[in-house]
Amino acid sequence: MQVLAICCMSILLVSLDNTIVNVALPTIRRDLDASLSQLQWIIDAYTVVLATLLILSGSIADRIGRKRVFAMGLALFSLGSLLCSAAPSPGWLIAFRALQGVGGSMLNPVAMSIIRNVFTDPRERAQAIGVWGGVVGISMALGPVVGGALTDAAGWRSIFWINVPIGILAIVLVARVVPESRAARPRRLDPLGQVLAMVFLATLTYSIIEAGAAGWGSTRVQVSGLIAAAALGGFVAHERRAAEPLLDLRFFRSVPFTGATLTAIAAFIALGGFLLVTNLYLQGDRGLSPVHSGLYTLPMAVLAFVAAPLSGRIVGRRGARVPLLVGGLGLAGGSLMLTQLTPSTATADLLLAYSVFGLGFGMVNPPITNAAVSGMPADQAGVAAAVASTSRLVGISLGVAIIGSIVVSSRDAGGGSIAAASHPGWWICVACGLVVVAMAFISTTERALNSARLVEAATA
Repeated sequence: MQVLAICCMSILLVSLDNTIVNVALPTIRRDLDASLSQLQWIIDAYTVVLATLLILSGSIADRIGRKRVFAMGLALFSLGSLLCSAAPSPGWLIAFRALQGVGGSMLNPVAMSIIRNVFTDPRERAQAIGVWGGVVGISMALGPVVGGALTDAAGWRSIFWINVPIGILAIVLVARVVPESRAARPRRLDPLGQVLAMVFLATLTYSIIEAGAAGWGSTRVQVSGLIAAAALGGFVAHERRAAEPLLDLRFFRSVPFTGATLTAIAAFIALGGFLLVTNLYLQGDRGLSPVHSGLYTLPMAVLAFVAAPLSGRIVGRRGARVPLLVGGLGLAGGSLMLTQLTPSTATADLLLAYSVFGLGFGMVNPPITNAAVSGMPADQAGVAAAVASTSRLVGISLGVAIIGSIVVSSRDAGGGSIAAASHPGWWICVACGLVVVAMAFISTTERALNSARLVEAATA
Protein backbone atom coordinates (compact mmCIF):
# COMPACT_ATOMS: atom_id res chain seq x y z
CA MET A 1 0.00 0.00 0.00
CA GLN A 2 2.93 2.37 0.60
CA VAL A 3 4.07 1.88 -2.99
CA LEU A 4 0.55 2.55 -4.26
CA ALA A 5 0.37 5.72 -2.15
CA ILE A 6 3.63 7.05 -3.61
CA CYS A 7 2.54 6.23 -7.16
CA CYS A 8 -0.72 8.05 -6.48
CA MET A 9 1.28 11.06 -5.31
CA SER A 10 2.83 11.29 -8.78
CA ILE A 11 -0.54 11.33 -10.56
CA LEU A 12 -1.68 13.93 -8.02
CA LEU A 13 1.19 16.18 -9.04
CA VAL A 14 0.63 15.84 -12.77
CA SER A 15 -3.18 16.03 -12.70
CA LEU A 16 -3.37 18.76 -10.06
CA ASP A 17 -1.13 20.92 -12.21
CA ASN A 18 -3.60 20.83 -15.10
CA THR A 19 -6.69 21.71 -13.09
CA ILE A 20 -4.92 24.41 -11.10
CA VAL A 21 -3.53 26.07 -14.23
CA ASN A 22 -6.91 26.04 -15.98
CA VAL A 23 -8.63 27.98 -13.21
CA ALA A 24 -5.83 30.59 -13.26
CA LEU A 25 -5.87 31.16 -17.04
CA PRO A 26 -8.02 34.32 -17.02
CA THR A 27 -5.74 35.86 -14.37
CA ILE A 28 -2.60 34.87 -16.31
CA ARG A 29 -4.16 36.42 -19.42
CA ARG A 30 -4.62 39.77 -17.67
CA ASP A 31 -1.30 39.79 -15.80
CA LEU A 32 0.95 38.75 -18.70
CA ASP A 33 -1.21 40.24 -21.48
CA ALA A 34 -1.48 36.81 -23.08
CA SER A 35 -3.62 36.05 -26.12
CA LEU A 36 -6.13 33.20 -26.11
CA SER A 37 -3.84 31.14 -28.36
CA GLN A 38 -1.00 31.66 -25.86
CA LEU A 39 -3.31 30.42 -23.12
CA GLN A 40 -3.91 27.31 -25.22
CA TRP A 41 -0.15 26.82 -25.50
CA ILE A 42 0.32 27.25 -21.75
CA ILE A 43 -1.81 24.11 -21.44
CA ASP A 44 -0.63 22.28 -24.55
CA ALA A 45 3.13 22.91 -24.20
CA TYR A 46 2.87 20.75 -21.09
CA THR A 47 0.57 18.07 -22.50
CA VAL A 48 2.27 17.80 -25.92
CA VAL A 49 5.71 17.28 -24.36
CA LEU A 50 4.20 14.80 -21.91
CA ALA A 51 2.47 12.88 -24.68
CA THR A 52 5.47 12.69 -26.99
CA LEU A 53 7.94 11.57 -24.30
CA LEU A 54 5.81 9.10 -22.32
CA ILE A 55 6.63 6.04 -24.40
CA LEU A 56 10.34 6.90 -24.44
CA SER A 57 10.31 7.41 -20.66
CA GLY A 58 8.50 4.10 -20.18
CA SER A 59 11.09 2.32 -22.33
CA ILE A 60 14.02 3.95 -20.51
CA ALA A 61 12.50 3.03 -17.15
CA ASP A 62 12.13 -0.59 -18.23
CA ARG A 63 15.82 -0.50 -19.21
CA ILE A 64 17.69 1.42 -16.49
CA GLY A 65 15.29 1.07 -13.55
CA ARG A 66 11.81 2.37 -12.82
CA LYS A 67 12.67 3.75 -9.39
CA ARG A 68 15.59 5.76 -10.76
CA VAL A 69 13.57 7.30 -13.61
CA PHE A 70 10.66 8.00 -11.27
CA ALA A 71 12.89 10.01 -8.91
CA MET A 72 14.45 11.94 -11.83
CA GLY A 73 10.98 12.83 -13.08
CA LEU A 74 9.95 14.17 -9.69
CA ALA A 75 13.06 16.36 -9.55
CA LEU A 76 12.56 17.80 -13.06
CA PHE A 77 8.87 18.42 -12.49
CA SER A 78 9.57 20.28 -9.23
CA LEU A 79 12.27 22.40 -10.92
CA GLY A 80 9.94 23.23 -13.81
CA SER A 81 7.23 24.28 -11.36
CA LEU A 82 9.61 26.60 -9.56
CA LEU A 83 10.65 28.23 -12.84
CA CYS A 84 7.01 28.61 -13.94
CA SER A 85 6.34 30.62 -10.79
CA ALA A 86 9.01 33.13 -11.87
CA ALA A 87 8.10 33.37 -15.60
CA PRO A 88 8.23 37.03 -16.78
CA SER A 89 6.21 36.59 -20.00
CA PRO A 90 3.86 34.14 -21.76
CA GLY A 91 6.74 32.80 -23.87
CA TRP A 92 8.85 31.92 -20.83
CA LEU A 93 5.86 30.38 -19.08
CA ILE A 94 5.21 28.18 -22.12
CA ALA A 95 8.89 27.11 -22.15
CA PHE A 96 8.92 26.25 -18.44
CA ARG A 97 5.63 24.35 -18.83
CA ALA A 98 7.41 22.24 -21.44
CA LEU A 99 10.15 21.47 -18.87
CA GLN A 100 7.43 20.38 -16.46
CA GLY A 101 6.23 18.08 -19.22
CA VAL A 102 9.66 16.44 -19.49
CA GLY A 103 9.57 15.61 -15.79
CA GLY A 104 5.93 14.56 -15.86
CA SER A 105 6.62 12.11 -18.69
CA MET A 106 8.78 10.12 -16.26
CA LEU A 107 6.03 9.82 -13.64
CA ASN A 108 2.72 8.37 -14.79
CA PRO A 109 3.79 5.49 -17.05
CA VAL A 110 6.57 4.53 -14.67
CA ALA A 111 4.17 4.60 -11.71
CA MET A 112 1.75 2.39 -13.62
CA SER A 113 4.45 -0.12 -14.55
CA ILE A 114 5.49 -0.23 -10.87
CA ILE A 115 1.87 -1.00 -9.95
CA ARG A 116 1.72 -3.62 -12.71
CA ASN A 117 4.76 -5.42 -11.28
CA VAL A 118 3.85 -5.06 -7.58
CA PHE A 119 0.17 -6.09 -7.89
CA THR A 120 0.31 -9.38 -9.76
CA ASP A 121 -3.23 -10.59 -8.99
CA PRO A 122 -5.60 -9.29 -11.73
CA ARG A 123 -8.38 -8.35 -9.28
CA GLU A 124 -6.02 -6.58 -6.87
CA ARG A 125 -4.40 -4.80 -9.80
CA ALA A 126 -7.76 -3.61 -11.15
CA GLN A 127 -8.71 -2.29 -7.71
CA ALA A 128 -5.30 -0.61 -7.29
CA ILE A 129 -5.75 1.02 -10.68
CA GLY A 130 -9.19 2.18 -9.54
CA VAL A 131 -7.63 3.88 -6.51
CA TRP A 132 -4.93 5.34 -8.75
CA GLY A 133 -7.60 6.65 -11.12
CA GLY A 134 -9.54 8.05 -8.19
CA VAL A 135 -6.62 10.34 -7.44
CA VAL A 136 -7.42 12.05 -10.75
CA GLY A 137 -10.77 12.84 -9.16
CA ILE A 138 -9.03 14.18 -6.05
CA SER A 139 -6.88 16.45 -8.20
CA MET A 140 -9.95 17.63 -10.07
CA ALA A 141 -11.66 18.37 -6.76
CA LEU A 142 -8.67 20.08 -5.18
CA GLY A 143 -7.33 21.83 -8.27
CA PRO A 144 -10.08 24.34 -9.02
CA VAL A 145 -10.70 25.22 -5.35
CA VAL A 146 -7.05 25.32 -4.24
CA GLY A 147 -5.99 27.01 -7.47
CA GLY A 148 -8.75 29.58 -7.15
CA ALA A 149 -7.95 30.28 -3.51
CA LEU A 150 -4.22 30.63 -4.20
CA THR A 151 -4.82 32.86 -7.22
CA ASP A 152 -7.15 35.12 -5.24
CA ALA A 153 -4.87 35.26 -2.21
CA ALA A 154 -1.35 35.35 -3.65
CA GLY A 155 -1.61 35.60 -7.45
CA TRP A 156 -1.32 33.00 -10.19
CA ARG A 157 2.39 32.35 -9.55
CA SER A 158 1.51 30.66 -6.27
CA ILE A 159 -0.28 27.82 -8.10
CA PHE A 160 3.11 26.42 -9.08
CA TRP A 161 4.64 26.68 -5.61
CA ILE A 162 2.42 23.89 -4.28
CA ASN A 163 4.16 21.32 -6.51
CA VAL A 164 7.59 21.89 -5.01
CA PRO A 165 7.08 20.56 -1.43
CA ILE A 166 4.95 17.66 -2.71
CA GLY A 167 7.68 16.76 -5.18
CA ILE A 168 10.44 16.88 -2.57
CA LEU A 169 8.42 14.71 -0.17
CA ALA A 170 7.77 12.19 -2.94
CA ILE A 171 11.48 12.00 -3.80
CA VAL A 172 12.32 11.15 -0.18
CA LEU A 173 9.61 8.48 0.01
CA VAL A 174 10.63 6.92 -3.31
CA ALA A 175 14.20 6.51 -2.04
CA ARG A 176 12.96 4.78 1.14
CA VAL A 177 10.01 2.67 0.00
CA VAL A 178 9.80 1.92 -3.73
CA PRO A 179 11.61 -1.25 -4.87
CA GLU A 180 13.78 -1.04 -7.97
CA SER A 181 12.60 -3.05 -10.98
CA ARG A 182 13.66 -3.47 -14.59
CA ALA A 183 12.50 -5.43 -17.60
CA ALA A 184 14.19 -8.82 -17.93
CA ARG A 185 14.83 -8.05 -21.59
CA PRO A 186 14.81 -4.28 -22.05
CA ARG A 187 13.97 -2.93 -25.47
CA ARG A 188 16.37 -0.86 -27.55
CA LEU A 189 15.66 2.82 -27.98
CA ASP A 190 14.13 4.10 -31.22
CA PRO A 191 15.38 7.69 -31.76
CA LEU A 192 13.92 8.11 -35.26
CA GLY A 193 10.50 6.92 -34.13
CA GLN A 194 10.67 9.27 -31.15
CA VAL A 195 11.53 12.31 -33.31
CA LEU A 196 8.76 11.53 -35.82
CA ALA A 197 6.21 11.16 -33.00
CA MET A 198 7.24 14.50 -31.50
CA VAL A 199 7.10 16.29 -34.85
CA PHE A 200 3.68 14.84 -35.63
CA LEU A 201 1.95 15.82 -32.40
CA ALA A 202 3.65 19.24 -32.11
CA THR A 203 2.84 20.31 -35.68
CA LEU A 204 -0.71 18.91 -35.52
CA THR A 205 -1.39 20.87 -32.33
CA TYR A 206 0.21 24.00 -33.77
CA SER A 207 -1.90 23.87 -36.93
CA ILE A 208 -5.14 23.46 -34.97
CA ILE A 209 -4.39 26.21 -32.44
CA GLU A 210 -3.16 28.73 -35.01
CA ALA A 211 -6.11 27.99 -37.31
CA GLY A 212 -8.41 29.52 -34.70
CA ALA A 213 -6.87 32.98 -35.18
CA ALA A 214 -5.22 32.81 -38.61
CA GLY A 215 -7.79 30.60 -40.39
CA TRP A 216 -7.38 27.28 -42.16
CA GLY A 217 -6.24 29.05 -45.33
CA SER A 218 -3.15 30.45 -43.61
CA THR A 219 0.13 29.30 -45.17
CA ARG A 220 1.72 28.43 -41.83
CA VAL A 221 -1.32 26.40 -40.81
CA GLN A 222 -1.36 24.44 -44.05
CA VAL A 223 2.41 23.84 -44.00
CA SER A 224 2.33 22.59 -40.41
CA GLY A 225 -0.59 20.32 -41.30
CA LEU A 226 1.36 18.82 -44.20
CA ILE A 227 4.39 18.28 -41.95
CA ALA A 228 2.16 16.54 -39.41
CA ALA A 229 0.74 14.23 -42.09
CA ALA A 230 4.22 13.43 -43.42
CA ALA A 231 5.54 12.74 -39.93
CA LEU A 232 2.64 10.39 -39.17
CA GLY A 233 3.15 8.47 -42.42
CA GLY A 234 6.88 8.24 -41.77
CA PHE A 235 6.29 7.08 -38.19
CA VAL A 236 3.96 4.24 -39.22
CA ALA A 237 6.28 3.12 -42.02
CA HIS A 238 9.34 3.18 -39.76
CA GLU A 239 7.66 1.40 -36.84
CA ARG A 240 6.57 -1.45 -39.12
CA ARG A 241 10.17 -2.07 -40.20
CA ALA A 242 12.01 -1.45 -36.90
CA ALA A 243 13.26 -4.52 -35.06
CA GLU A 244 12.33 -3.00 -31.69
CA PRO A 245 10.06 -0.03 -32.43
CA LEU A 246 9.15 2.78 -30.08
CA LEU A 247 5.55 1.58 -30.36
CA ASP A 248 4.88 -2.04 -31.27
CA LEU A 249 2.01 -1.69 -33.74
CA ARG A 250 1.00 -5.29 -33.00
CA PHE A 251 -0.53 -3.98 -29.77
CA PHE A 252 -3.34 -2.52 -31.86
CA ARG A 253 -4.40 -5.96 -33.05
CA SER A 254 -5.88 -6.28 -29.57
CA VAL A 255 -9.40 -4.91 -29.83
CA PRO A 256 -9.58 -3.98 -26.10
CA PHE A 257 -6.25 -2.16 -26.36
CA THR A 258 -7.28 -0.26 -29.49
CA GLY A 259 -10.66 0.45 -27.93
CA ALA A 260 -8.97 1.78 -24.79
CA THR A 261 -6.80 4.06 -26.92
CA LEU A 262 -9.77 5.49 -28.83
CA THR A 263 -11.77 5.79 -25.61
CA ALA A 264 -8.95 7.71 -23.92
CA ILE A 265 -8.58 10.13 -26.82
CA ALA A 266 -12.34 10.77 -27.03
CA ALA A 267 -12.90 11.15 -23.27
CA PHE A 268 -9.94 13.46 -22.80
CA ILE A 269 -10.82 15.62 -25.81
CA ALA A 270 -14.05 16.26 -23.93
CA LEU A 271 -12.19 16.90 -20.66
CA GLY A 272 -9.63 19.26 -22.23
CA GLY A 273 -12.37 21.31 -23.86
CA PHE A 274 -14.47 21.26 -20.69
CA LEU A 275 -11.70 22.59 -18.43
CA LEU A 276 -10.63 25.35 -20.83
CA VAL A 277 -14.07 26.64 -21.80
CA THR A 278 -15.66 26.32 -18.36
CA ASN A 279 -13.08 28.49 -16.61
CA LEU A 280 -13.11 31.13 -19.36
CA TYR A 281 -16.92 31.15 -19.25
CA LEU A 282 -17.30 31.33 -15.47
CA GLN A 283 -14.72 34.09 -15.01
CA GLY A 284 -15.54 35.87 -18.28
CA ASP A 285 -19.27 35.73 -19.03
CA ARG A 286 -20.37 35.37 -15.41
CA GLY A 287 -17.65 37.52 -13.79
CA LEU A 288 -16.80 35.05 -11.03
CA SER A 289 -13.55 35.16 -9.06
CA PRO A 290 -11.10 32.24 -9.48
CA VAL A 291 -12.13 30.67 -6.16
CA HIS A 292 -15.84 30.94 -6.95
CA SER A 293 -15.17 29.49 -10.38
CA GLY A 294 -13.48 26.54 -8.68
CA LEU A 295 -16.45 26.02 -6.39
CA TYR A 296 -18.82 25.86 -9.36
CA THR A 297 -16.83 22.96 -10.86
CA LEU A 298 -16.50 21.14 -7.53
CA PRO A 299 -19.55 18.87 -8.10
CA MET A 300 -17.99 17.63 -11.34
CA ALA A 301 -14.74 16.82 -9.55
CA VAL A 302 -16.42 15.14 -6.58
CA LEU A 303 -18.50 12.88 -8.84
CA ALA A 304 -15.35 11.93 -10.79
CA PHE A 305 -13.56 11.13 -7.52
CA VAL A 306 -16.42 8.94 -6.23
CA ALA A 307 -16.99 7.16 -9.54
CA ALA A 308 -13.38 6.15 -10.31
CA PRO A 309 -12.78 3.61 -7.51
CA LEU A 310 -16.30 2.24 -8.02
CA SER A 311 -15.48 1.79 -11.69
CA GLY A 312 -12.24 -0.01 -10.78
CA ARG A 313 -14.12 -2.49 -8.60
CA ILE A 314 -16.67 -3.15 -11.33
CA VAL A 315 -13.90 -3.72 -13.88
CA GLY A 316 -12.18 -6.18 -11.51
CA ARG A 317 -15.37 -8.18 -10.95
CA ARG A 318 -17.48 -7.85 -14.11
CA GLY A 319 -15.35 -6.31 -16.86
CA ALA A 320 -15.24 -2.95 -18.57
CA ARG A 321 -18.57 -2.76 -20.44
CA VAL A 322 -20.78 -1.23 -17.74
CA PRO A 323 -18.28 1.46 -16.62
CA LEU A 324 -17.61 2.44 -20.23
CA LEU A 325 -21.31 2.59 -21.06
CA VAL A 326 -22.14 4.73 -18.02
CA GLY A 327 -19.07 6.85 -18.64
CA GLY A 328 -19.89 7.55 -22.28
CA LEU A 329 -23.51 8.40 -21.52
CA GLY A 330 -22.39 10.73 -18.72
CA LEU A 331 -19.94 12.61 -20.94
CA ALA A 332 -22.49 12.90 -23.74
CA GLY A 333 -25.37 13.84 -21.43
CA GLY A 334 -23.50 16.51 -19.51
CA SER A 335 -22.15 18.04 -22.72
CA LEU A 336 -25.60 17.96 -24.34
CA MET A 337 -26.96 20.12 -21.53
CA LEU A 338 -24.18 22.64 -22.14
CA THR A 339 -24.99 23.03 -25.84
CA GLN A 340 -27.70 25.47 -24.68
CA LEU A 341 -25.30 27.49 -22.50
CA THR A 342 -25.92 31.23 -22.12
CA PRO A 343 -24.29 33.87 -19.87
CA SER A 344 -27.35 33.67 -17.61
CA THR A 345 -27.90 29.90 -17.49
CA ALA A 346 -29.40 28.96 -14.11
CA THR A 347 -26.82 27.86 -11.55
CA ALA A 348 -28.78 24.66 -10.82
CA ASP A 349 -28.66 23.71 -14.51
CA LEU A 350 -24.91 24.34 -14.64
CA LEU A 351 -24.23 22.23 -11.56
CA LEU A 352 -26.37 19.39 -12.90
CA ALA A 353 -24.53 19.37 -16.23
CA TYR A 354 -21.13 19.50 -14.49
CA SER A 355 -22.13 16.63 -12.16
CA VAL A 356 -23.30 14.37 -14.99
CA PHE A 357 -20.09 15.10 -16.90
CA GLY A 358 -17.98 14.32 -13.81
CA LEU A 359 -19.75 11.01 -13.22
CA GLY A 360 -19.09 10.01 -16.80
CA PHE A 361 -15.44 10.97 -16.69
CA GLY A 362 -14.84 9.16 -13.41
CA MET A 363 -16.29 5.92 -14.78
CA VAL A 364 -14.18 6.02 -17.97
CA ASN A 365 -10.66 6.33 -16.58
CA PRO A 366 -10.02 2.95 -14.82
CA PRO A 367 -11.15 0.73 -17.75
CA ILE A 368 -8.73 2.56 -20.04
CA THR A 369 -5.70 1.82 -17.87
CA ASN A 370 -6.73 -1.73 -17.03
CA ALA A 371 -7.21 -2.67 -20.69
CA ALA A 372 -3.84 -1.16 -21.58
CA VAL A 373 -1.71 -3.06 -19.07
CA SER A 374 -3.64 -6.27 -18.39
CA GLY A 375 -3.27 -7.79 -21.84
CA MET A 376 0.44 -7.11 -22.19
CA PRO A 377 3.55 -8.99 -21.03
CA ALA A 378 5.03 -7.70 -17.77
CA ASP A 379 8.30 -6.82 -19.52
CA GLN A 380 6.46 -4.28 -21.67
CA ALA A 381 4.31 -2.87 -18.89
CA GLY A 382 6.06 0.50 -19.06
CA VAL A 383 5.46 0.90 -22.77
CA ALA A 384 1.84 -0.32 -22.60
CA ALA A 385 1.04 2.04 -19.72
CA ALA A 386 2.74 4.86 -21.60
CA VAL A 387 0.49 4.29 -24.62
CA ALA A 388 -2.59 4.66 -22.39
CA SER A 389 -1.21 7.83 -20.80
CA THR A 390 -0.16 9.17 -24.21
CA SER A 391 -3.70 8.65 -25.52
CA ARG A 392 -5.09 10.68 -22.62
CA LEU A 393 -2.68 13.53 -23.21
CA VAL A 394 -3.20 13.52 -26.95
CA GLY A 395 -6.90 13.84 -26.16
CA ILE A 396 -6.37 16.79 -23.79
CA SER A 397 -4.05 18.51 -26.28
CA LEU A 398 -6.55 18.08 -29.10
CA GLY A 399 -9.47 19.13 -26.90
CA VAL A 400 -7.73 22.38 -25.89
CA ALA A 401 -6.57 22.99 -29.47
CA ILE A 402 -9.80 22.13 -31.31
CA ILE A 403 -12.39 23.52 -28.93
CA GLY A 404 -10.24 26.51 -28.00
CA SER A 405 -9.80 27.35 -31.69
CA ILE A 406 -13.55 27.10 -32.21
CA VAL A 407 -14.10 29.61 -29.41
CA VAL A 408 -11.44 31.96 -30.85
CA SER A 409 -12.80 31.87 -34.40
CA SER A 410 -16.43 32.18 -33.26
CA ARG A 411 -15.69 35.21 -31.07
CA ASP A 412 -13.59 36.84 -33.80
CA ALA A 413 -16.44 36.35 -36.26
CA GLY A 414 -19.35 37.41 -34.04
CA GLY A 415 -17.80 39.16 -31.05
CA GLY A 416 -20.33 37.52 -28.73
CA SER A 417 -20.05 35.74 -25.41
CA ILE A 418 -17.88 32.73 -24.55
CA ALA A 419 -21.13 30.80 -24.00
CA ALA A 420 -22.39 31.35 -27.54
CA ALA A 421 -18.96 30.70 -29.07
CA SER A 422 -18.65 27.41 -27.19
CA HIS A 423 -21.78 25.69 -28.54
CA PRO A 424 -20.05 23.85 -31.44
CA GLY A 425 -17.39 22.69 -28.98
CA TRP A 426 -19.98 21.14 -26.68
CA TRP A 427 -21.43 19.22 -29.63
CA ILE A 428 -17.94 17.81 -30.23
CA CYS A 429 -17.93 16.67 -26.59
CA VAL A 430 -21.30 14.96 -27.14
CA ALA A 431 -19.83 13.07 -30.09
CA CYS A 432 -16.84 12.05 -27.95
CA GLY A 433 -19.19 10.58 -25.34
CA LEU A 434 -20.97 8.55 -28.04
CA VAL A 435 -17.60 7.19 -29.22
CA VAL A 436 -17.03 5.87 -25.68
CA VAL A 437 -20.49 4.24 -25.74
CA ALA A 438 -19.64 2.51 -29.01
CA MET A 439 -16.33 1.26 -27.60
CA ALA A 440 -18.19 -0.17 -24.58
CA PHE A 441 -19.83 -2.69 -26.91
CA ILE A 442 -17.10 -3.20 -29.50
CA SER A 443 -14.14 -3.78 -27.16
CA THR A 444 -15.76 -6.09 -24.56
CA THR A 445 -17.06 -8.99 -26.66
CA GLU A 446 -15.58 -12.47 -26.31
CA ARG A 447 -14.03 -12.12 -29.73
CA ALA A 448 -12.39 -8.87 -28.67
CA LEU A 449 -11.02 -10.44 -25.48
CA ASN A 450 -9.61 -13.36 -27.49
CA SER A 451 -7.74 -10.88 -29.70
CA ALA A 452 -6.04 -9.50 -26.57
CA ARG A 453 -4.92 -12.99 -25.54
CA LEU A 454 -3.45 -13.60 -29.00
CA VAL A 455 -1.53 -10.33 -28.89
CA GLU A 456 -0.17 -11.08 -25.42
CA ALA A 457 1.14 -14.43 -26.67
CA ALA A 458 2.63 -12.90 -29.81
CA THR A 459 4.43 -10.05 -28.03
CA ALA A 460 5.66 -12.00 -24.97
